[in-house]
Amino acid sequence: MSEDASLPRQSVAMSRLRGIDPAVAIAFGCIVLLLLGGSIYSANFLSPEYLLQQLKVASFLGVIATGMMMVILLGQIDLSVPWVVTTGAMMASAATMYGTTGSVLAIPFGIFCGALIGLVNGVAVAYLRIPSMIITLATNAVAQGLMVVYTGGFSPRDSASPAMRYLATGYLVPSIPNSVLVWIVVGAIAVFLLTRTTFGRSLYAIGNRERAAYMSGINTRAVTMIAFVISGALSALGGVLLAGYASKASQSMGDAYLLPSIAAVVLGGTHVLGGKGSYLGTVAGVILITLLQSILSVMQIEESGRQLIYGVVIIAMLLLYGRQSN
Repeated sequence: MSEDASLPRQSVAMSRLRGIDPAVAIAFGCIVLLLLGGSIYSANFLSPEYLLQQLKVASFLGVIATGMMMVILLGQIDLSVPWVVTTGAMMASAATMYGTTGSVLAIPFGIFCGALIGLVNGVAVAYLRIPSMIITLATNAVAQGLMVVYTGGFSPRDSASPAMRYLATGYLVPSIPNSVLVWIVVGAIAVFLLTRTTFGRSLYAIGNRERAAYMSGINTRAVTMIAFVISGALSALGGVLLAGYASKASQSMGDAYLLPSIAAVVLGGTHVLGGKGSYLGTVAGVILITLLQSILSVMQIEESGRQLIYGVVIIAMLLLYGRQSN
């Protein structure tokens, strides 16, 4: 092959490299470092069985982070995630108490409850112009109060339905947990929405400049409301999966997913002020967060030390690219 013929291929390769988001590249680089570092402390860290288990754990966070990404792309935030997750899990489990019909409707009912909370958030932000940080904190508190009243302040006695347990722990495809398949389906739909639909383009446009998006003919209020509904529905779906994994719902089971869901999205390169980000970056952020939690557990570091290292790593990565200009 002549030297002149190889030049176009080199230029194409260089253009593709330049098109890679640095934040995504950094996230995947850190994943490789964590895998190598974890293998030093445990020989099983790189085994297929252990990695598949981590991917299964990551799938719960991945589903929740997908909804969070939709909201952050708008330049908004959803702080109602903890108790929307718990509400979805508890309501789905509660439905199983009503016989066969309840068991069949348990999963969609749990997701519906989360979407309903998301609708309240979306209407308040889009139409009443209430700051998302305020209204989502308020709905989180309301959801918490309703669930405490429902359970009487104790752990609920309702159990997950067989369908919920199968969705979280079963294997439709050999060697691939169903929860991972759910994340793949959710991710595929999210990628389609973000890259192939007017709704996805509108999310980016509103995040860049809402007034300009409105002047261009985008129904900014409807798009904002739908994004919060999606976030609520996916948070509840994450709760349904968690309840199926644990065979029952529990108080505050969603508390551990607020910061990680935000961190996964931001560490994956989505700008906290909205308007820029890719789902591949969110996937990288979810895997990174999950591996970080795992390696800290393998190293048998105390909880206080884990929180310290966890926070330092997140801050360091945010300083690298979290506040880049659009």
